[in-house]
Amino acid sequence: MFVGIDHGTTAMRFAGGGRLFKIPRAEAVSFSLSDLDSLTQGEKIEGFAITYSMGDNFSDITSIHNLKNRGLISQEGAGEHTGGGTRVFDVVKESRIPAIAIPGLHRGSPTDPRFKVYSHQASPEKIGLAYEVAARLGPDFIVSDISSNTVSLLIRDGVIIGGFDACVFAPGWVHGALDLDAIRAIDAGVITANDAFLRAGVRDNLDEPIQMSTLAMFAAMECASLRILAPDVPIALCGSRAALVSGEISSLLGCDVLILDEWTAANGLSRIATDVFSKNINNILGIPVRL
Repeated sequence: MFVGIDHGTTAMRFAGGGRLFKIPRAEAVSFSLSDLDSLTQGEKIEGFAITYSMGDNFSDITSIHNLKNRGLISQEGAGEHTGGGTRVFDVVKESRIPAIAIPGLHRGSPTDPRFKVYSHQASPEKIGLAYEVAARLGPDFIVSDISSNTVSLLIRDGVIIGGFDACVFAPGWVHGALDLDAIRAIDAGVITANDAFLRAGVRDNLDEPIQMSTLAMFAAMECASLRILAPDVPIALCGSRAALVSGEISSLLGCDVLILDEWTAANGLSRIATDVFSKNINNILGIPVRL
């Protein structure tokens, strides 16, 4: 079996052989391969596709052993650091089981250069997410992952064109872009930029009655703006908040949307591992595979 590993904001999610396993990131600091026994159920793991943090120090899908600094420019950055993802990465690397690492989307990625005005477009698990959606919707679509973050991508002709990361546009439940108040607080030394990012979502900034409506509006705006480059492509929503906001997003966009769940990225990563290791596919959504 081939296992995909989604390094999510709150949990590590594993998928393979049609089965699923999740462990909170804080608990993953003591992870061992035996923790996957409920997932493997005696089957041999033939390969992993793993994601780790921002994945911004490499651009191709590659062997985990080819990475420097676990594929990161720096451990510092937007997000919460618990050590769980690092533990999973190191256990997989040391296991001697073949493993590929998936890069994030950044200025070194083969996306539309206009999106590169921003240094980062999406973290690595979004590639797994998009690969799973492509298996359902075909080569042209927009996918918006709505959970702690909101991240949206455009795929056209089977290639990732570009996207909006959580730091840039739509807020998520927890995280979001830094607004004027946040910039002033950072400059005044009241808060760090990362702490501001961790408090920029709708949860901490709006009253409960309009939180979900706000998530829906901004996610719909991201999808609508990406449709400028690909009019009328189908839209998929993923993530822990997708089902809660899908009706309003569908109404705002005037179209039906495909609703998938929090396991979409892990399932897509398992699909990538299967295709790379057993079918020798050398390109995933426009991203080269170089082993």
